[in-house]
Amino acid sequence: MSNYAHAVISEELPEGLKLPAGAKLHGLKSMNVPFASGSNPFDVMVVIPCSMGTMGRIAHGYSEDVLLRSADVMLKERKKLILVPRETPLNLVHIKNFELLTLAGAVILPANPSFYTRPKTVEQVVDTVVARVLDHMGVPQDLVQRWQDEKD
Repeated sequence: MSNYAHAVISEELPEGLKLPAGAKLHGLKSMNVPFASGSNPFDVMVVIPCSMGTMGRIAHGYSEDVLLRSADVMLKERKKLILVPRETPLNLVHIKNFELLTLAGAVILPANPSFYTRPKTVEQVVDTVVARVLDHMGVPQDLVQRWQDEKD
């Protein structure tokens, strides 16, 4: 997590971030983590939410901490890096960073919810974004109903 992630979590998740049992936390400045090296076989990384500042630093290879270094490793190893920005509006710098990252192999997956499932709660709206991220990670999910073919 970035330095600012803690402030976002306390503001947006009053009950805190719930991690599964056995999940490990690593210091942001520690480069002694397996996913900060291309010699380890990680398949996918997601930065959610991804601020425009973090996105810009990743786009320009500014790998000053383990989050940025890990994203850089994913790109250099041609592994899937999914970045989920939610800031709007965008300026030209943001769009150029999207372009650089897309050319480098990242997936830019904005946190745009869908409404065809008719979500009734904020959690259900959020789940439409989470479901798309899980799909792109290759993780089976049943959070939202899939779009159906037209009926004759």
